[in-house]
Amino acid sequence: MRIIIFTLILCLCGCVGSPIKSQSDKPQVIVEPVMKKLPEPADGKIVVGVYSFTDKTGQRKDGGSIAKLSSAVTQGGETLLIKSLQDSGDGKWFRVVERVNLDNLLKERQLIRSAREEARDNTSLRTILYAGMIIEGAIVSYDTNVKTGGFGFQYLGIGPNTQYQEDLVTVSIRVVSVNTGEVLLTVNSEKRILSVAQSVAIFKFIDSGTQNIESEIGVTSNEPGVYALKSAIQTAVDEMIIQGEKKGIWKFKQ
Repeated sequence: MRIIIFTLILCLCGCVGSPIKSQSDKPQVIVEPVMKKLPEPADGKIVVGVYSFTDKTGQRKDGGSIAKLSSAVTQGGETLLIKSLQDSGDGKWFRVVERVNLDNLLKERQLIRSAREEARDNTSLRTILYAGMIIEGAIVSYDTNVKTGGFGFQYLGIGPNTQYQEDLVTVSIRVVSVNTGEVLLTVNSEKRILSVAQSVAIFKFIDSGTQNIESEIGVTSNEPGVYALKSAIQTAVDEMIIQGEKKGIWKFKQ
């Protein structure tokens, strides 16, 4: 009887090794093809500056009964935004100027001027490229346990169990005119994050009911939060380009 029970446990382990396909396995938004298929701008690349893209959710990582100080979302949102802007329309839409670490850039230029003056080199630095628009925004929301659920069954003390949890991250991007200071366009985008846990439990009595055996095997699959945030930012950038053309901020090349 024991040999049969242990053999059954090994078989169930093989079944649990490949978790069920969740909604996260199917892309909710087809991001990359849209970014590459966007029409080119009519007047060439647009020079934009990104100063910050901060986390304004105030959310901390879920640690159960233990308080964690680390944030639930990345603090490097401006890096993802800059990358999305550079890749838009197969890299034909925006020229992004350095503004996040502008102090470092200005200090380096000053060092170059000082070194050239000492060497009596009259070669001058090129003028810093300025932006006509500022693109900024924030991660405005990170909602956990938006949807939870699961299912399971047991027969003679043996059966599988599946649970899932759905989180939601929301970002906001706005386009500001440097000339007038007017907010020309605001776009919001959201992405769902799905976590799935699958397990198999065994509870049996053996040796005429005098001994019991209990075992549980499981696997958890969590969609990376950074990937979800990247998808939300890319979707917002695509929507920003489309809405900007409709409002006449820029034009598509015919």
